[in-house]
Amino acid sequence: MKLTPLADNVLLKSFEAEEKTASGIILSTATKEKSVVSEVVAAGPGTDDVKMTVKKGDRVITGKFAGQELKLDGEDYVICKLADILAIVD
Repeated sequence: MKLTPLADNVLLKSFEAEEKTASGIILSTATKEKSVVSEVVAAGPGTDDVKMTVKKGDRVITGKFAGQELKLDGEDYVICKLADILAIVD
């Protein structure tokens, strides 16, 4: 199934959370936090007021609770507004 975001919406795919902390502690799946670094899968065209500043393939940082989670073809995605994206990761 193909999903095309409208207006200033962006479709993101989150990266898996780290299974090990920086100090080497292994985390169970219950203690993993939602990743805030995601990859842009698709972006809407923007609006007259909001120019789209991200494109497919960009890695971005979002707020921890930004967007709406959804499942497509067995994959987990998040769709959010461009304003929910805090930064592009180079």
